[in-house]
Amino acid sequence: MAIKPGLQLKLGQHLALTPQLQQSIRLLQLSSLELAQEIEQALNDNPLLECDDPPVGAAMRIASDGAILSESGPPLAPPSAGGAEAETGEGESETSASVSGLDWGSTRGERDDDDEGPGAWAAMPTSLGEHLQSQLAATTATARDRALVQMLIESIDEQGYLTATLDELLALCPPEAGIELEDLGTALKLLQSFDPAGIGARSAAECLTIQLDALAAHTPPTHPAEVIGHARRIVSEHLHLLAAREFAKLARTLELTEEQVLQAQTLIRGLNPHPGVAFSATVVDYVVPDILLRKSRNRWVAQVNPDVMPRLRLNHVYAAAVKQERSKEGYSQWSSRLQEARWLIRNIQQRFETVQRVAQAIVDRQHSFFTHGAIAMRPLVLREIAEILELHESTISRVTTNKYMATPFGVFELKYFFGSHVATDTGGAASSTAIRALIKQLIGDEDPKDPLSDSRIAELIGEQGIVVARRTVAKYREALKIPAVALRKSP
Repeated sequence: MAIKPGLQLKLGQHLALTPQLQQSIRLLQLSSLELAQEIEQALNDNPLLECDDPPVGAAMRIASDGAILSESGPPLAPPSAGGAEAETGEGESETSASVSGLDWGSTRGERDDDDEGPGAWAAMPTSLGEHLQSQLAATTATARDRALVQMLIESIDEQGYLTATLDELLALCPPEAGIELEDLGTALKLLQSFDPAGIGARSAAECLTIQLDALAAHTPPTHPAEVIGHARRIVSEHLHLLAAREFAKLARTLELTEEQVLQAQTLIRGLNPHPGVAFSATVVDYVVPDILLRKSRNRWVAQVNPDVMPRLRLNHVYAAAVKQERSKEGYSQWSSRLQEARWLIRNIQQRFETVQRVAQAIVDRQHSFFTHGAIAMRPLVLREIAEILELHESTISRVTTNKYMATPFGVFELKYFFGSHVATDTGGAASSTAIRALIKQLIGDEDPKDPLSDSRIAELIGEQGIVVARRTVAKYREALKIPAVALRKSP
C-alpha cells in the first residue's frame, strides 16, 4: 500500500527564546566580574558601543591592594536614568545604563601587568621549595646526596609533609645509580634538619617529634628536659588520646600526674603541625557588593552599587553614519551591530533593575536581620520572593547566585537570606540560620570547664519555644565547624 504525501495546517502555541531573551537570561546569572568581562568583550567587538571612564576599576585595584571596601555610598539614581540621548531608530529613544563598570577607558593602557618595575620581583614571597633549596645549597653534602634531597623536596606538599614513601621514591631512581633505601633515609635526615622544624615528616607524630627534638637540642634549653620527654612520649605513642583530651587516661597509661600531662599538652600546643603552611601563597578574594543598604525613615532601602554598573551608550557618530547609509552595501551588517548594541544596553539595564527589585524584596522580608543580626533571620524560600515580584523561581535563583549585599553585619551572598525552617511550639517557624546563630551564641557563652552537650543545647533552644532535635543541633554545630563537647572541655 503506497503512502501519499500531503500538506496539513495546524494551529499551536510554543515558547520561543529569541536571541534578545537568551542574552537577558545569560546576563542575569552572571556575577559582577563576569558581567564586566562580557561588556569589555562587547566593547572590543562592537564599535557602536562606548563606555564612560568608570570608577569601579579603581575600586577593584584598591581591593586587590588589600584596602577595605566601603559599605556606604552616594545615593544612586535608578538604572533607567540615562545619560545623553543616543541615536534612535523608528522613533524610539535610547538611554544609556547610567552606571559605572570596570576600567575600560583610556586608563587601561596606563597599567600594564607585564611592566611592574625592576623591584617587583623582590616583593614576591619565597616558596617552600626555594627556601629548602637555599639551605641545601649551603650544606657540604655531595652531589649525589644533593640530588636525593632535591628529589625529596619535590615530593613535599604545601603543608610540609613528604607525600611519597621512601620505597616509592627508590623505585623512581635509575638502577645504574646504585641508590639504596639507606641512602634515601640519610637524605631524609638531612632534609628534616632544615628550617622550619618538622619539615619532611611523614606523619603528624613524626612532625611534632622532630620539633620536640629541636627544642631539646636548643642551647640554652627553652623548656625543661622532663617536660620535653613527656611530650615526646605522648606524640609518638598516644597522640589520639591527646586529641580526644583524655588527660586522665593519659596520666594512667604513662604513669604521670595530670599536672605533668597538662604541662606536656601546653608544650605540644605550641608546636606547628603544618610547618609548610607559612610559605604557601595565600590568595585573598575580595568581593565588591552588588547591593548597598541605607536606612531611610526607619526603613532599609536596597540600592545598586554604582561601582558595579557599567555606563554604556551608543556611539552617536557611528550610529548616525549607519542611519545615513541605509541604501549602500553592507548596511544590513552595521544595522545588526546597532541592534545588538541596543539589546545589550537594555538587557544590562533590566538586569540591574531586577537585581534591585529582588534585593529590596529580600530586605523587606528580612528587615529584622539588618537590625538584630542572624539570630533574627526569618525562614524564606525562593517561591515567596517569586510570588511577591510575579517572577519565576528560576529567575530568582539566577538573581541570587553570585550577587552580594553589604549589610551592617558584613557582606553576604543573596542566597544567604534563604533557608529552611524549624517548627516552634506556637505553630510558627524559625529559620535554620537563626538556630545556627543561637547555637553559636550558646556555645560562646558556655563554661569551658563544663561545656554544653548537643542534648543540653537542644533543651535550651526548646525552652525558647523552638523544637529542635539533638541530631539537628549536631548537624548545625558541625556546619559551624565547632568541635564536639569533649574537645571543647578545658582541664
